[in-house]
Amino acid sequence: MDLTVYLAGQIHDDWRETVKSKAKENNLPLTFVGPQTNHERSDNVGEDIIGKQPAKIYTDDAASSINNFRTQVLLQKSDVVIALFGEKYKQWNTAMDASAAISMNKPTIIIRPESLVHPLKELSNKANVTVETVDQALEVLQYIYE
Repeated sequence: MDLTVYLAGQIHDDWRETVKSKAKENNLPLTFVGPQTNHERSDNVGEDIIGKQPAKIYTDDAASSINNFRTQVLLQKSDVVIALFGEKYKQWNTAMDASAAISMNKPTIIIRPESLVHPLKELSNKANVTVETVDQALEVLQYIYE
């Protein structure tokens, strides 16, 4: 049984590649999807598709509409969502994606460091599982196949 896993979280490092590599090492039959990780493409997609906008606020709004559309489609097609919260970057998109997944009744795993226990307590309480590391999240998925 293959599962599609949506990887929600910041796009500024290679944590997704780490997840994919470790899943492959463990022979987990997982397909991964997620947000657009090319930051420039994500920021410019609105103007790339619908044309030049009259001001930055409209550029951001056009990109947001298309990015939200993409996220909604991929979240709906996913079997599981892993939302990684790190300490370095603002996590607004991660919180939005995790909340949307929970609202869609998607099985959700939150990864967050101990330092974010308090600010994420309500979200963690709504998620199915909360862990501190990528390895722990993959162990949860591996348990499905036992």
